[in-house]
Amino acid sequence: MKGVICEMTDSVNRPAPPVSPRRKKLLRALSNWQLYLFLLPTIAYFLIFRYYPMYGLQIAFRNFKANKGIWGSAWVGLKNFERFFAAADFTRLLTNTLAVSVENLLLSFPVPIILALLLNQMPSKRYKKLVQTVIYAPHFISTVVLVGIISLFFSPSSGIVNHIISALGGERIHFMAESRWFRPLYIGSEIWQSAGWGSILYLAALSGINPELHEAAIVDGAKKYQRVWHIDIPGILPTVVIMFILNSGKVMAVGFEKAYLMQTSLNISTSEIIATYVYKRGLLQSQFSFSTAVGVFESVVNLILICTVNFISRKVSDSSLF
Repeated sequence: MKGVICEMTDSVNRPAPPVSPRRKKLLRALSNWQLYLFLLPTIAYFLIFRYYPMYGLQIAFRNFKANKGIWGSAWVGLKNFERFFAAADFTRLLTNTLAVSVENLLLSFPVPIILALLLNQMPSKRYKKLVQTVIYAPHFISTVVLVGIISLFFSPSSGIVNHIISALGGERIHFMAESRWFRPLYIGSEIWQSAGWGSILYLAALSGINPELHEAAIVDGAKKYQRVWHIDIPGILPTVVIMFILNSGKVMAVGFEKAYLMQTSLNISTSEIIATYVYKRGLLQSQFSFSTAVGVFESVVNLILICTVNFISRKVSDSSLF
């Protein structure tokens, strides 16, 4: 009897076998299955619409024939890339794309930051909400409507801009037909449409700054511009760096819709960019392999740029994406 009791006592006091780390993770995931269920639509979206299409990138290395399919088409290696690099339009396309994107980045990137800093200093909440509504509204205008507005406002015969120029004694300008005006119109409309919406992120970052810092600065006699320079700007600097890295990764990905809609036979020398070139060659002329190769080149350049800027940011400051 004593032996049985001792055996039972040992079995009770004996510690449970250790649980492996993999089993712990599985149990934790099962206990929070509702959260993973919420993630399922997002994961499915990225798998279906982002990762699965990467299967078709091999078209860039084949002489794709629709009747043979991807695997049945002949493998040509880097022939399509060599053809693009040797094309007479390569230099012009690359120059136009970089000129539009770099100028747009340098001119439009600081505007939302300035808007957010100004809005943050507004004492009247009602006036602040009114201004926010006005500057957010252009974001919801479609690209087609936006280009239509540009055409109406800058029309040589009935546009308000040319009416003002004529009233001031100047000559009317056909903005949509002159190649030198394509980039100013493109970048100016981009700033007008996206600046207000882009300021939301910086306003959110400004709201996270400890108000006690401003209170202490006011007690010390700091003026508004001094508080903006020494408190607000350093407070949102990590957000600014992250957004600059993300935007630098889209240097080659200039918006196709607006550029194509603003393009005419008279301004094509500056309005023809890689995105419109891919559309014309790929869909209009059915050169699928060649246009895919051009798109792959564009994506690779963007990847190199974002990695380079992120590396520099990590070395210079403490903010980086990865």
